[in-house]
Amino acid sequence: MTKKPDPAGLKLRLLAAQRLRAVLGGEHFVPLSAAELPDGRDRSLANRLINTALRRHGQINAMLPELLEKGMPAKSGTFEAVLRLSLAQLVFLPDIGAHSALFLAVEATKRDAKARHLSGLMNAVLRRAQSNSARYGLLQDSLLLPTALREKWEQAYGADAVAHFVDGLLDGAPLDLTLKDENAELVEALGGEKLIADSIRVETRDRPVDALPFYDEGRWWVQDVSSALPARLLAAKAGGIVLDLCAAPGGKTAQLAKAGYVVTALDSDGTRLERLNENMRRLGYAPTVVEADATNYIAAEPFDGILLDAPCSATGTFRRHPEVLWHRSAADIAGRVKLQQGIFARAVKNLAPGGSLVYCVCSLEPEEGEAIVDWALKAFHNLELHPVTPAELPGLEGAVTPDGLVRTLPSMAPNGVDGGMDGFFVARFRRNS
Repeated sequence: MTKKPDPAGLKLRLLAAQRLRAVLGGEHFVPLSAAELPDGRDRSLANRLINTALRRHGQINAMLPELLEKGMPAKSGTFEAVLRLSLAQLVFLPDIGAHSALFLAVEATKRDAKARHLSGLMNAVLRRAQSNSARYGLLQDSLLLPTALREKWEQAYGADAVAHFVDGLLDGAPLDLTLKDENAELVEALGGEKLIADSIRVETRDRPVDALPFYDEGRWWVQDVSSALPARLLAAKAGGIVLDLCAAPGGKTAQLAKAGYVVTALDSDGTRLERLNENMRRLGYAPTVVEADATNYIAAEPFDGILLDAPCSATGTFRRHPEVLWHRSAADIAGRVKLQQGIFARAVKNLAPGGSLVYCVCSLEPEEGEAIVDWALKAFHNLELHPVTPAELPGLEGAVTPDGLVRTLPSMAPNGVDGGMDGFFVARFRRNS
């Protein structure tokens, strides 16, 4: 007997459910690739479903207790992932159509040995959700952020700013590029809009990043405008020897090389360093690359400047990685703070007297930013704050605090350009002895 072909759209839903299940389990979201799902339209739809489920995670959380009176079934394979994808489609993606959400969810549940006994429940739950979809679509936007984070951020940055954070979560992040050479024709060919310094923004594109103009020629690299700030603020002597700590995938390394420094790029992850090396070859830069643990690395000679982009909670990147909102706990952040302090202490030992140290994190958590500055100034008497001035960040002066620190927020518009930016913290120090 000839086996019936799979219903149209089932494969992409199965792959989307597997990927979402991994993210719900704590993994970082990586979009489905062409190797996994060759058809471009299917791949786009699958990633759209996953992204919507992740961005609307908090609102979907609010639906589940009403839809599942006995709670989420235990040890049920991909059941939760399939359900969340389907709720995202039914409530927030009405253009796709409700029938496919119900039919394909049931079919996907039947294909999972650990979930197939729940196919009837899946059907009943989604029919109930369909009848309530208009009401669910009006759920408050405040649900999109975990309560503890929202309250903490409102206290730190204000309720108005956090309301814009929600807009950024739903809209996602545009594509920002750093240019190797600032050329008006290059900007026009990329369809970009100038932000600050050598950063531009590409709002819309119809092709993958590596198919954009002049990618192969190495005339630009992908880098959020906020991530491009720290390297510009390093104040080491011209042509000096500098260290880029936690360097992969290499955007800041490229900036330092472009600025004329002699660069050593260090990272503990060999796989990520392979990517850094590939990026440097494409861009035509040749830093010294070292695979080592930043907490115990000692160089043969001290550096004139050190850029430390420390491992952190990454909550500032939620526009492109919405899962970080739900993966971070107070204990997790406390553990990262200890790691940041350990790397920072080693960086000070590797810095020459008079040298410049820039510390940065893609985090919105004060514990990983402002509190680290307070700790460092108390812990290291040979270190002083080297304040950043608003004049150093034309087009983003509002990100500079009265103390000379830099705090970017997703609600900010660099050079007045819409689309926001990642949440980032930057502090600059000088070693005085």
